[in-house]
Amino acid sequence: MSRDFVSVPGRVNLIGEHIDYHNLPVLPMALDRRVRIEFEPRADRLLRARSGPYPERQFEISAHPDFRPGDWGIYLYAASQIALSRWSLRYGIDARITADLPSAAGLSSSSALLTGIVLALLRANEIEPSIAQMLEVLPDGEQLVGTRGGGMDHAAVVGAKAGCALLVQFAPFKIEPVPIPSGWTFLVAHSLTYAQKSGALKAEYNARRAAGQQALEKIGFSRYQDVLALPDLDTLIRKNEANLTEPELSAFRHVTSEARRLQAALEAIRKNEPGSFGKILVESHESLRDELRVSNPALEELVACALDAGALGARVTGAGFGGCVLVLCRTEESISLQQKLIARFYANRPEFVRQNHLFEAIPSAGALE
Repeated sequence: MSRDFVSVPGRVNLIGEHIDYHNLPVLPMALDRRVRIEFEPRADRLLRARSGPYPERQFEISAHPDFRPGDWGIYLYAASQIALSRWSLRYGIDARITADLPSAAGLSSSSALLTGIVLALLRANEIEPSIAQMLEVLPDGEQLVGTRGGGMDHAAVVGAKAGCALLVQFAPFKIEPVPIPSGWTFLVAHSLTYAQKSGALKAEYNARRAAGQQALEKIGFSRYQDVLALPDLDTLIRKNEANLTEPELSAFRHVTSEARRLQAALEAIRKNEPGSFGKILVESHESLRDELRVSNPALEELVACALDAGALGARVTGAGFGGCVLVLCRTEESISLQQKLIARFYANRPEFVRQNHLFEAIPSAGALE
């Protein structure tokens, strides 16, 4: 059997953080940094995978391997279960995984890996899935890992179009490309701190989702869409402050305000108003820091350095707790801004590697586009 490969991008979320799991719209963008999986179909049902310095992992795709929390093999197992949940598989794969996408950086490296293994298994079994079929089953894979996320990452890494962000809507599900205006440049800047959602921070991540859902139910609603349709949301929040715990109240304020910021951001991008979009990024960061408390000192320093260096806006992107900052600038100022970030933030951090930790986010196509 001949060798084949799949290539799956990472993603950076422009706006709409920690709200996709409440079925609210988000605006991610696929990156030109990718996870590449070279594979060869096997004659049996064994899945065997290698990736750089990580130990080789192998198991029967119908088995339940006993991986410890945080082990990268968990994603391989989750991918096999996703594929088996919808399709009949006769053959496993031998896979070699490489990537220029930083891991544990809030850039969806885990979803890219999981998606890539699913696609490799399907191709080894001569199955060509549609985008819709993939997006029906992929979010369940993250839940097997233990992270109670939404479907944003998978929509972006599978269905994004080159040159565009992707407006992802849920209930009902819909994706719509949103062109990035000429003259806008987004940078990804790594804080050099890391967030392993499948490891120790899993409970912290899941707690934010639970708090937002509990707040919604205590206030008497089943959907955030109904809350956001109210004419006076501020009054509703004031009336219910005493009924909610502090984490519930903070999560509720973040979810509702972030959903409104997304709508304002869409208007800014469609009107080609980068200054307005940048201000929205800063407001989002402040909410993620003060309400959800998913920032850390390195992220705060990096955001401040970017703004002081002339960025139009900057914020933590992804789940938080570490990882990367999204920075918006005018294209003609990109090189200068990167040089200032290197001088002001990275110069005294010997672990900094330019190629891995500071780069332009080029809007790219998803794995099935």
